[in-house]
Amino acid sequence: MDHQFTILIPLYNEEDNLLRVEQELSSYIKKAPLPSRVLFINDGSTDNSLKLLEEICKREKDFKFISFEENRGLSAAIKAGFDEVQTPLTGYIDADLQTHPEDFDLLLEHIPEYDLVTGVRTDRKDSFKKNMSSLIANGIRRSFTHDGMDDTGCPLKVIKTEYAKRIPMFNGLHRFLPAMVLLQKGRIKQVPVRHYPRIAGKAKYHLMNRLVGPLVDCFAYLWMKRKYIDYKIARRNE
Repeated sequence: MDHQFTILIPLYNEEDNLLRVEQELSSYIKKAPLPSRVLFINDGSTDNSLKLLEEICKREKDFKFISFEENRGLSAAIKAGFDEVQTPLTGYIDADLQTHPEDFDLLLEHIPEYDLVTGVRTDRKDSFKKNMSSLIANGIRRSFTHDGMDDTGCPLKVIKTEYAKRIPMFNGLHRFLPAMVLLQKGRIKQVPVRHYPRIAGKAKYHLMNRLVGPLVDCFAYLWMKRKYIDYKIARRNE
């Protein structure tokens, strides 16, 4: 089978969620509109996650994983996934499954006309503090990037792989994917998706790294934007 769509699942210490992830993603790719595969990126987990991934990928022929030697953060995990992908389209979902794989279909409907389609979480099931910190962080980021996106932290995205592979690596990358596609003269769109409470495992973010991190990363983004090199080859002598 020639796969067309690779779903990235970065994870760090998510052993309590992985069997449910296997069930939901296995069910989804059987009926997905495109031939699909799953790629886990284990970000140096210190629990039983790696052992579970080895077992899952033996059972599921369309599931693969890579594993870091040590914890390097979400941006590094996403970038490593982008580097590994060989399919024309790349998706991203978190291992906590607070978004549903079936909603990839909502995003894939628009990907022929756009280069990145991201979810916007509706009726969020997070705490008031988490929702408010996310709202403030998105406002800060939007004032710097002018990308027009309401929820860049939504862990459900589809991007054309050619654009993903041209995104340079820096910490905080995951907050700026729409802005990075715009720098490449790409087209972006946001689509409402469902949101669910976390039912297992622990959240990896708290108030300080939801607010301070995005602010610091915005200055890194502005520096990178000034230095960014963008080109397209018009002709090649074979």
